[in-house]
Amino acid sequence: MSIPVSLYRFGNFFYKKGYIKIGKIISILNRFLFATWIPSSAEIGKNFKIGYGGLGVVIHSNTKIGNNCLIAQNVTIGKNFGDLLVPVIGNDVYIGAGSVVFGEIVIGDNVIIGSNSVVNKNIPNNCTVVGNPMRIIKYNRIEKYYEIS
Repeated sequence: MSIPVSLYRFGNFFYKKGYIKIGKIISILNRFLFATWIPSSAEIGKNFKIGYGGLGVVIHSNTKIGNNCLIAQNVTIGKNFGDLLVPVIGNDVYIGAGSVVFGEIVIGDNVIIGSNSVVNKNIPNNCTVVGNPMRIIKYNRIEKYYEIS
């Protein structure tokens, strides 16, 4: 587990226990030490990984991310102007470098989002998407991103 993810887990522990200020301080520490914003209030599942120490990763404070997800460097996950909710990301999702995921959307399980993609629409399970605007290039994927050789 990388240091920024470990700091997130530590801050999230305090956040869940009601020590919100301590969680926020740990998030700020993560920001200044590793140039990543992974707020303690985000809900992130097991086996979460970030590429290159999370350099440039920005995650909205209300984001929900499932298990076994990998987020590459320079990825932004956030809210669209006027929206009340932020993305919900399923299990076994890979988000490529430089991608932006925003809006009141749901990213299904077992999804690969290619590098530099702009995603502002729901993505069903077992898909691969690329581009700006994003388009689905593969449906019914069986293998997980970490099983591809």
